[in-house]
Amino acid sequence: MLTRNCLLLFLWILVDEGSVSYLRPPLPPLGRSRTGREHTRRLVGPMRNGAAGFQRVKRGWVWNQFFVLEEYMGSDPQYVGKLHTDLDKGDSAVKYTLSGEGAGSIFTIDQTTGDIHALRSLDREEKPYYTLRAQAVDINTNRPLEPESEFVIKVQDINDNEPKFLEGPYTASVPEMSPVGTYVTQVTATDADDPTYGNSARVVYSILHGQPYFSVDPKTGVIKTALPNMDREVKEQYQVLIQAKDMGGQLGGLAGTTTINITLSDVNDNPPRFSKSFFHLRVPESSTVGSAVGRIKAHDLDIGKNAEVEYTIVPGDGGAMFDITTNEHNQEGIIILRKPLDYETKKAYTFKVDASNAHLDPRFQSSGAFKDTATVKINVLDVDEPPVFNKPSYVMDVYEDTPAGTIIGAVTAQDLDASSSPVRYSIDWKTDLDSYFDIDPVEGTISTNELLDRENIAQHNISIVATKLNSPVLTSRVAITVQVLDINEFPPELASPYETFVCENAKAGQVIQSFRAKDQDLPSAGQQFSFRSPKEDLKNRNFTIRDFGNNTAGIVTKRSGFRRRLQEIYFLPVVIEDNGYPPKSSTGTLTIRVCGCESDGSLLTCSAEAIFLPVGLSTGALIAILLCIIILLVIVVLYVGLRRQKKKETLMSSKEDIRDNVIHYDDEGGGEEDTHAFDMGTLRNPKVVKDNLYRRDVKPEMKRGTRPPVSQDSADIRDFINQRLKEHDTDNSAPPYDSLATYAYEGDGSVAESLSSIESLAIDLEEDYDYLTDWGPRFKTLAGIFGEQSETQSNSATTENAH
Repeated sequence: MLTRNCLLLFLWILVDEGSVSYLRPPLPPLGRSRTGREHTRRLVGPMRNGAAGFQRVKRGWVWNQFFVLEEYMGSDPQYVGKLHTDLDKGDSAVKYTLSGEGAGSIFTIDQTTGDIHALRSLDREEKPYYTLRAQAVDINTNRPLEPESEFVIKVQDINDNEPKFLEGPYTASVPEMSPVGTYVTQVTATDADDPTYGNSARVVYSILHGQPYFSVDPKTGVIKTALPNMDREVKEQYQVLIQAKDMGGQLGGLAGTTTINITLSDVNDNPPRFSKSFFHLRVPESSTVGSAVGRIKAHDLDIGKNAEVEYTIVPGDGGAMFDITTNEHNQEGIIILRKPLDYETKKAYTFKVDASNAHLDPRFQSSGAFKDTATVKINVLDVDEPPVFNKPSYVMDVYEDTPAGTIIGAVTAQDLDASSSPVRYSIDWKTDLDSYFDIDPVEGTISTNELLDRENIAQHNISIVATKLNSPVLTSRVAITVQVLDINEFPPELASPYETFVCENAKAGQVIQSFRAKDQDLPSAGQQFSFRSPKEDLKNRNFTIRDFGNNTAGIVTKRSGFRRRLQEIYFLPVVIEDNGYPPKSSTGTLTIRVCGCESDGSLLTCSAEAIFLPVGLSTGALIAILLCIIILLVIVVLYVGLRRQKKKETLMSSKEDIRDNVIHYDDEGGGEEDTHAFDMGTLRNPKVVKDNLYRRDVKPEMKRGTRPPVSQDSADIRDFINQRLKEHDTDNSAPPYDSLATYAYEGDGSVAESLSSIESLAIDLEEDYDYLTDWGPRFKTLAGIFGEQSETQSNSATTENAH
């Protein structure tokens, strides 16, 4: 940028015809400012001789590159520098102005001389520089003489900030037994002073506390081990004090410190060690297999997984009786019993146990074996035990139907303790509820109490209890299985009721059926059966029995040419004999039916099915056909019934429906001639009203009360009509559609007055209504009503006169 400005200034001088005057800037106070660049500016103004037009004048700003010392503590304002322009002839005609950051509040300028002062102390760490603008104006007209120019006042740094560890205090770890120079961690201090000016921000690190174990690089702050083979088991925690000093560590520099807590992490450099070489344990002989009988422990100075210990029993005397496992929580060795102990057999066991680490570090294996060995001796303690049977279980055999009191076997138990107490025997009654057996309490012989039946119970399972005579609490049990052996008491018989057939085209010597036998005697696996024809049937010319020798036999034809028409069924006796002692035999009968067959022997016709089989129909097919016919008949009957139901008249179209309050929706009233929709006689003569009259188009849900009889005067008729009106209003069985109730009664409020003769009945009882018959067919009904009324009144008057 400086080179570019100089080049532009040089070209301007060559082009311009005038000469440029250079003003020498005043020297600033020593140490407060430096000579900066010289800026030239052009100013255009009116000519001095007053001629029209303008004349170019070469002028320029000249000032120092300003610096101000931070943290200035003097009583007077701090002199920063001086501004001057070549238009200033010293006649106080030029006024200098200052604007920008801190103008007026931090920096001030003498308007006449251009001197700049700082009014207060500045901190470079708070703001390192200030950008301001200066301008020279005519003191009289306030007109700018030069364009406004920008300059910077830099705050010159002093060493007023000490180095700081922003991340401290630090925590680090390094493996124990590490060699010298092993990296631990790195610390960093920050100095707020200007790193580009002087040595105020150049930091040097040193250790104040922590030698000779650790060292620090003075430039980078990297901390390393300085002492070999530091043992965690001797000392685990170290606290190191690090100092950071600026000014390159020279005298007068500011310093800051931080603390580093260094922990030696564990490595597997110590083998496990038993606290003693001999362990003595005592175990009662009644201990159960799988139970813990003792504990031993080897201590390891390491921690974590490096302290995990594995225990093994060295093969040798007694090692097979026990096993050892490790408790994961406290690293103890738990000795577990693998086999039952017996004091009378062996009273003590001795074996060795090795303790070793599960995770080894190869760096330390050269120093020796990482394990320790201890001897364990276990003494078996004698316990008063129950008697012991000489066998874990017994199996005895007895034939069924053996006489009661027969000895079938014996059991033996003895007390192995030193006291050798006598033993008494008994049968657990829960296992022999029916008391089939008995036992001698002293000898232990078992005998039968009654006859045994293998077909009823083939095997008896009982328990024998042995009790010490001097200690009845100590008992032992043994299981006895008594198998009831079978005697040959059941003869063999056919396995199933065989019924076979022979084809009409069968040949002589053909096996037509195989069969087998069964026997209720056991065991069935060893049974052998023989089959033969009875002696009286040896002359049978139709069939014979052939024994196959494997507990099966077959029916063999002795001739051909069987005909169903001649004989349909043959019965063949067979004698079956077993190999028991004594042998048992029985005679069974085989049924043979003559049937028609194909040439390959497949069945065609047989017995009653012969009627249907030629046409290819079986009994199942006939049943299916009959079921289909029945279903079709049921469907037809249902269809016809539904058709007949639809042809019936609907409930609302019945001519016998005398309801007086329902009319058809699509039928307009016929006026006075309509005598079908409403019966006027009902209103006149309430006696014809039937009790319990219900609607025929709906199913009534509630029963109306019996209406009281109504007299013939107008008041009764009015009450009757009101009663009917209330019944219709409260009738829950009424349909949801609208209905028209006609009562043929005209109220008193009508403008046309009443046209009904019902009301006139109360007014003039003597009026003759015969003239209504002359009015035509429209008044026929009305004439009939009042004609009957006249006759009734006449009869009543005659009766009164008679009285």
